[in-house]
Amino acid sequence: MRAVRDVSFSIAAGSTFGLLGPNGAGKTTTMRMIVGIYMPDGGSIQWKDAPIDTRMRRRFGYLPEERGLYGRMDVREQIAFFGRLHGLVEPDVSTRTDRWIENLELNEYAKRPCAELSKGNQQKVQIACAAVHNPELLVLDEPFTGLDPVNADMLLATLRELKRNGTTLILSSHQMWQLEQLCDNFCIITGGENRASGTLAQLRGAWTTRVIRIEPASPAVRGVLDRVPGARSLPGEEGELLYEVPAGTELPVILRDLVAVEAVTRFEAIEPSLHDIYIRTIEGAA
Repeated sequence: MRAVRDVSFSIAAGSTFGLLGPNGAGKTTTMRMIVGIYMPDGGSIQWKDAPIDTRMRRRFGYLPEERGLYGRMDVREQIAFFGRLHGLVEPDVSTRTDRWIENLELNEYAKRPCAELSKGNQQKVQIACAAVHNPELLVLDEPFTGLDPVNADMLLATLRELKRNGTTLILSSHQMWQLEQLCDNFCIITGGENRASGTLAQLRGAWTTRVIRIEPASPAVRGVLDRVPGARSLPGEEGELLYEVPAGTELPVILRDLVAVEAVTRFEAIEPSLHDIYIRTIEGAA
């Protein structure tokens, strides 16, 4: 059984790329092939127009979904150890280790064995281990796992800083709102195959409908919306109307017709979120 079939994408240097899909879709397999843990049976994987070799992989960073820490090793020693594996030497390895401990607010745990840390703090240590050598490409498989909202925001800020400094990022996560904030491009896969790809604007452009929210929820307003070709009423909050309309519908015309019959206090076009696009793409592939 093949885990991945004909998955193809390209990533601009210095950009952030979201790899999305349900459990078992082939995301982790794809990431492991990029960093050389698995070798593909066919096709090719290139970085900067060259096949990826062992020397090149040392310039990559990888955060696996599962824990990969040495439980008895203390936090500072652990981060420095991974830095040395990627070729760092003193005093650079100590400087970078201390910087990551500071940035991820791990100071009070620096001398504690990793096994004694909470899952969230272990995740932060693992992120530091993956990025301490300032990789050209950083591959992160479910990086927000175990992080509370405060630490998740800290990680978002850290990833933005890496991006500003030129690191190319590949992320897989089920936290769609975080990826929507962070990523420039996306690829949705299921069953080991591409289902949709592009920027958020491109993915939205392929969406066949739009949702509009209107207040007040009066009979006159409803009457105008019910006459819009292809319009469909959706459940909404009390005092508002939600309608789904075809993507090409001329919204200014609808607003003009509404104002002619009622004092409209709210008229909002709601763009589909990354979560909406993901769910419909996966359901369409089923």
